Amino acid sequence: MPIRALAYTSQVAPGLGMDELDHLARDAARFNLQAGVTGVLLFDGVRFLQYIEGPEDGVSVVYARVLTATSHFDLREIAQGPVAGRCCPYWSMRWVPADQSDIDFISLGDWSGFRRGNADAPSTGVDRLANILRPQINAGSLSR
Repeated sequence: MPIRALAYTSQVAPGLGMDELDHLARDAARFNLQAGVTGVLLFDGVRFLQYIEGPEDGVSVVYARVLTATSHFDLREIAQGPVAGRCCPYWSMRWVPADQSDIDFISLGDWSGFRRGNADAPSTGVDRLANILRPQINAGSLSR
């Protein structure tokens, strides 16, 4: 089955606290599991960068839900399209704390075609995302 991915950034809604963020991620994980979608939500305190992947119909239904969410605004799509494989195969949804510089670094990468490059010198968006997530994956933090 072909896999599609989508990445976007958005501004966090004022007043969104850590408890709400935890609830949002748990709710999204349950929903995404049903849709066959995996992904990650980076959070720097003021912005989100979300990456989702899965079957086209699953990504579409999850993205439709994202577009109506009140937890964020000023959504800016970075890229969407087919991918060769999953970047976050174990996380139906996981939120990961990030620095503002992490989100800038990832979003400014080359997202054309979701291609992968050199992990040692990440220049593509997916490589940059994988590089930021590596400590989480290596620490065995596969679910949240």
